[in-house]
Amino acid sequence: MKAIYGMILGIAAPLAVYAQTAPTKVEFLTVHVPLVPETRDLIGPDQIARMPSNAVILNFAREGIVDERAVVAALDASKLSAYVSDFPVNLTRNHPRCVTFPHLGASTDEAEENCAVMVVDQLREFLEHGTIRNAVNFPSVEMDRESFHRIAIANANVPNMVGQISTTMAQAGLNIHNMLNKSLGGMAYTLVDLDSAVAADVVERIGRIPGVLSVRVVPRAQP
Repeated sequence: MKAIYGMILGIAAPLAVYAQTAPTKVEFLTVHVPLVPETRDLIGPDQIARMPSNAVILNFAREGIVDERAVVAALDASKLSAYVSDFPVNLTRNHPRCVTFPHLGASTDEAEENCAVMVVDQLREFLEHGTIRNAVNFPSVEMDRESFHRIAIANANVPNMVGQISTTMAQAGLNIHNMLNKSLGGMAYTLVDLDSAVAADVVERIGRIPGVLSVRVVPRAQP
């Protein structure tokens, strides 16, 4: 029977345990971890040296988790049977004992359709409710609607920004029903539900606060 060893480790998992307990009789080693500092070169010379010469490593997780230089050295020395990966690099893509092909996990018909639906849904949520999901340079912000009157504010992540925004609203006689502010690095995003509509001049005053990048009124159609 073929011995198969799959690594499914969380980011907080004690990787040192793996280094000490990786089986020495495994014939197929599969990798299922994200690429984070703790998992870079997780499969290196020490781990490969413990494996039998007929072993095969399969990496469909992320490039960088397996040390390709160590893999090629082991293959050339007949200390490893094969390497299979969908992250072709110069070291492995033309090697006779490597099977490499493009990383097409998101390029199937089903995946592309799902991605298109996801993009449309997230764009609609942003336009209708100010919700941000899966942005690269903004925090994910989602707040249940509790009012017909909502304002969305993008601003620099600096002290007293929320205080200045809420003060400006209070000076205009606006009562904050609910508020959510989140940040990511130097950027922050704020959703505010109000008990009444916000006037154009108040939007302009908020936009003049140093550090405010954009202000958008996000009304909800009343039944």
